[in-house]
Amino acid sequence: MCGVAGVLHLDGEPASPVAVEAMAKAVRHRGPDGEGQWCEGPVGLGHRRLAIIDLSPLGRQPMISADGRLIISYNGEVYNFRELRTELEAMGYAFRSDTDSEVVLNALHAWGEAALSRFNGMFALALWDRSARTLTLARDRYGIKPLYWAHFGDTSLFGSEQKAIMAHPAARPALDRSALVEYFTFQNIFTDRTLLEQVRMLPPATVATIGLDKGASLTQRSYWDYRFREPDGPVDPRAYREELDRLLRQAVTRQLVSDVELGSYLSGGMDSGTLTALGARQFPNMKSFTCGFDISSASGLELAFDERAKAEAMSALFRTEHYEMVLKAGDMERCLPDLAWAIEEPRVGQSYPNFYAAKLASKFVKVVLSGAGGDELFGGYPWRYYRAVNCESFDEYVDHYYGFWHRLIAYEDTEALFSPIGDAAKDVDPRQIFRGVFATHDNDLDRPEDFINHSLYFEAKTFLHGLFVVEDKLSMAHGLESRVPFMDNDLVEFAMACPVGLKLNNLAEVIRIDENEPADKQSAYFQKTKDGKQILRDVMANYIPAEITGAAKQGFSAPDASWFRGDSIEFVRRKLFNSNSPLYDFLDRATVQRIVQRHLDGEENRRLFIWSLLNVDAWMERTL
Repeated sequence: MCGVAGVLHLDGEPASPVAVEAMAKAVRHRGPDGEGQWCEGPVGLGHRRLAIIDLSPLGRQPMISADGRLIISYNGEVYNFRELRTELEAMGYAFRSDTDSEVVLNALHAWGEAALSRFNGMFALALWDRSARTLTLARDRYGIKPLYWAHFGDTSLFGSEQKAIMAHPAARPALDRSALVEYFTFQNIFTDRTLLEQVRMLPPATVATIGLDKGASLTQRSYWDYRFREPDGPVDPRAYREELDRLLRQAVTRQLVSDVELGSYLSGGMDSGTLTALGARQFPNMKSFTCGFDISSASGLELAFDERAKAEAMSALFRTEHYEMVLKAGDMERCLPDLAWAIEEPRVGQSYPNFYAAKLASKFVKVVLSGAGGDELFGGYPWRYYRAVNCESFDEYVDHYYGFWHRLIAYEDTEALFSPIGDAAKDVDPRQIFRGVFATHDNDLDRPEDFINHSLYFEAKTFLHGLFVVEDKLSMAHGLESRVPFMDNDLVEFAMACPVGLKLNNLAEVIRIDENEPADKQSAYFQKTKDGKQILRDVMANYIPAEITGAAKQGFSAPDASWFRGDSIEFVRRKLFNSNSPLYDFLDRATVQRIVQRHLDGEENRRLFIWSLLNVDAWMERTL
């Protein structure tokens, strides 16, 4: 795992080794084990190395192909690199190192862009072709590894993080007001925008090229996409369960390849529990890591947020070397400046527990397994999907599902909230942004299952991608590589073709719920719709206790709703009732404070909105 950075001067100006070194230095936390730069004419590539496979100097980057034509700066792990290497050796390619980096370089040399579809893993890369005078940027299928690019005049910049781009003297930080509107609508950014004007994130499964002899435009092409669908033939549940079991074990085995010590997050839930159980079978005394929460001042549902007891029980069962820490309200307050620096811009909800989990794990290992992806692939959030399951058309589906994901502010508050940025807000159409996510998901919408598959597609493209961006930034901030076995290519292909009826146990009953029932509707609705990941629960029962596989879905979340109106109330007031906050150059102060006060008074639960405000405020203070 590494950090990528670089520059291409479209006017032919020579790339400055000093500037490229500064860009790479800005992401040195991603690669504390080594650095390298390569500059020739208008192009410069920088690299920071976190040595995981082949720790020798032979893995140093940027790496040059044997014929001198291709130069690569690469970040990631391609887990099928040994199989690809065998195939390339049969074609006559020779290898100096045992790294996957050299396999990726030679695969691109042999097969061109077609090699990207053959990689099973996570990656972001920059490739310069001396002969074609073309720069290629690419990301893995799922967007596990980030890659950003920007144009400032005739200077094209790219990097694993926005910091690398901003370290170049041509870059100037400025807020993208349209992205701010998008974020405060969805608590995420669905487009390729970032909160920095002119800086874009390369979409997942995308390859982009800039040819010096073809003008300054960047051309993007998608080489893969999710396709959730129902099978055409009869369904044998037993066969599906057996195949899922095999693919789970295969995925974990593939991702255990490492020349350094490896551990696993162990949250107390099903997904991380199964990965830890399977990993511990092959790595005796495997290290595991849990973050819990002080719930002494919590109330209601938040009393169940501390899952340390479950994690400790599984650690004892799997015989892991277990480490844990307990987070209190003050930990959120303390980490915000560092979190804002690490994550660069907030996405998909609360993230500081992940910051501390990565910090804990990094003290003991360089690689950690994460359970991200299990929910999104196997239907872990049925109470969300069922909101848009009884629909007659795509437009009706959008009416239902868009309403749920328009999550931070009420429609009636939108105009007032964004009044300080005026026309910039009016030019953003969040509903069209939402619809645009489905532009390439071509499936008929005839049955409830089809609409649920549409929702699974949407959440994989948006929510899961946001989780990966957070996971990458917060792990790499601590020099830690996070791996996600659920995103093994074979396992993902299986999940997309797995029948909805095997993922959701009571589909026929749930879709008959009358949403107009007023009495205890929310409670009854959740009780009827907490049956997600059924096939995964069945298979995981082979590895983890029944009280874990039978438990309702529990996210990794702190008791913020209680903390914001309790232990952290003065912190919230100090930050958000400060008229000098940079937030109020772009958001209406009276609207923000009215919404926040309703939470502090116990009238509403606006913890997501408050968290987003605190995070953006900290980001603005460090960035703008």
